[in-house]
Amino acid sequence: MAYKHTSVLLNEAVDYWFTDPDGVYVDATLGGAGHSALLLSRLSPRGKLFGLDQDPAAIRRGGECLAQETRVTLLRTNFAALEDKLREAGALPVNGILFDLGVSSPQLDEGERGFSYMRDAQLDMRMDPGRELTARDIVNSWSADEICRVIRRFGEEKWAKRIAEFIAQARETHPLTTTGELVDVIKAAIPASARREGPHPAKRTFQALRIAVNDELGVLERALDQALRCLVPGGHLVVITFHSLEDRLVKEKMRSWLGKCTCPPDLPVCVCGAAASARLLNRKPVLPSATEIENNPRSRSAKLRAAEKISESLNDTNS
Repeated sequence: MAYKHTSVLLNEAVDYWFTDPDGVYVDATLGGAGHSALLLSRLSPRGKLFGLDQDPAAIRRGGECLAQETRVTLLRTNFAALEDKLREAGALPVNGILFDLGVSSPQLDEGERGFSYMRDAQLDMRMDPGRELTARDIVNSWSADEICRVIRRFGEEKWAKRIAEFIAQARETHPLTTTGELVDVIKAAIPASARREGPHPAKRTFQALRIAVNDELGVLERALDQALRCLVPGGHLVVITFHSLEDRLVKEKMRSWLGKCTCPPDLPVCVCGAAASARLLNRKPVLPSATEIENNPRSRSAKLRAAEKISESLNDTNS
């Protein structure tokens, strides 16, 4: 399959990410390297870029896209280890970090990865093939209650209980091993009247399983504070999300850096010692334009939030 990837909010993301042509930057989710390539076009010969990705295929493709670039260092790692890996590479502190979250177009288009409900493939969904847990393990080994909780929490699917029950019934006959088998079960579980409108009936369940397999929200939660610690004062953190759970987590985390007092309102003076470590660069998320959505429908749900580090407080408290 020919490699094809369209970076979402390309110019907007790089505009927020870039601050200094001589700086050091981190693309924490290298993917198709579209954002990285544009950033590199703005850097001086002294600028540097570190590209991270847990997917070996992404690292390979990124290496091919950036093969002529001597300013680039690629690191295969989950961004949960962001701070340690950058320290080992002698890169700290850095001027900007970008997270482009979610599943990439190549991962969706390569059916054998099991991410897509539109292609029949083995139930996998691991972004890092070295991880042990797969979507097949969840649907065949977890209890119906556990599956229901995953689909309800990570997919915000109102038919979660019914879908989980249908999965438990179906696997009594034979294990569910392919995406096509799972899609058929989901379609059977959701009443026909509810399937006539809205997104594909399997979309929310597949999202939920992918998030659970890769611990996406847990990893993101751990990585965001690390990212702020890695920045120089004045450095920028940019995060592109693709569903409400990610966006809510990023929004709340960035707000926690604003240093707002948490003392009870009846206290005459502040005793919590709250101090701002960052400021928001955009109060409302940046959304893709109508033109971008038309040209790349997968960008429809994207939201970009950005923050600027203004102090070393996180470094002082976590050193």
